[in-house]
Amino acid sequence: MKILLLGCNGQVGWELQRSLAPLGEVIALSRDSARNPDGLCGDLTQLDALARTVRSVKPDVLVNAAAHTAVDKAEAEPELAHTLNALAPGVLATEAKALGAWLVHYSTDYVFDGSGSTPWKEDDATGPLSVYGHSKLAGEQAVASQCARHLIFRTSWVYAARGGNFAKTMLRLAAQRETLQVINDQHGAPTGADLLADVTAHAIRQVGVARASADPAPMAGIYHLVAGGETTWFEYANFVIDNAKSAQPATTWAVQSVQAVPSSAFMTAAKRPLNSRLDTSKLRSTFDLQLPDWKLGVARMLNEIAP
Repeated sequence: MKILLLGCNGQVGWELQRSLAPLGEVIALSRDSARNPDGLCGDLTQLDALARTVRSVKPDVLVNAAAHTAVDKAEAEPELAHTLNALAPGVLATEAKALGAWLVHYSTDYVFDGSGSTPWKEDDATGPLSVYGHSKLAGEQAVASQCARHLIFRTSWVYAARGGNFAKTMLRLAAQRETLQVINDQHGAPTGADLLADVTAHAIRQVGVARASADPAPMAGIYHLVAGGETTWFEYANFVIDNAKSAQPATTWAVQSVQAVPSSAFMTAAKRPLNSRLDTSKLRSTFDLQLPDWKLGVARMLNEIAP
């Protein structure tokens, strides 16, 4: 199996390099084409070069882990967000279809309006609140309409030991400030990039087996992929800080109080959905998976980054 991976240096892409390696040959591309082999293009703004790259590599599976993920910044640069999150996935879908390849694409809970308290299902009505959400929804639609062999994984609150994340920010602030204010009216599930990568590899292995059959398409579609359980940013912050204090009893922490505040306490360019809960029943049933509770992944990540 030949796999073309885009966005290899991002949080999810970095983990995908590990998880996909046992499946076959992985050609991993970054945005900086000068660092890619044989002059191949991994820059999603270069649509023609991107198409030529797919035609040149001729992958069996194309995994797109690249995207515009700066939610607030997208409000000021909607055209760039649309190019990266909608037009480029459309190009990849067209080329994947021509090759008969599978296309794996990642999306987000931001395609929903965040209303209610029930976990969102894959076929629920969408209603993005931000430029980012609109661009990601357009990308989903382009992939699904142009390439029958697609897997679209919607996820939320992604973190990794590599790069910045919410937990690292909380630990830094807890060492500097006596009082922290953290949002308590947004609900979701922190999801590790390693979990996303491992489930992706598992799914690709299964559709690869199905590909030998007459009709692998029943496994294609949109799936919700998040860790088990749910929390708020406030509860998440408390879990991180309590875990760090227990693991590092000799460390002096400045924080004395973590206060719960509503989203309205922080002004952001992009509006965030309050309900980011995603129902993973379809994913678990289709691919016979058990998704671990979010606390297990976060605790593991905290151990990784501990000094």
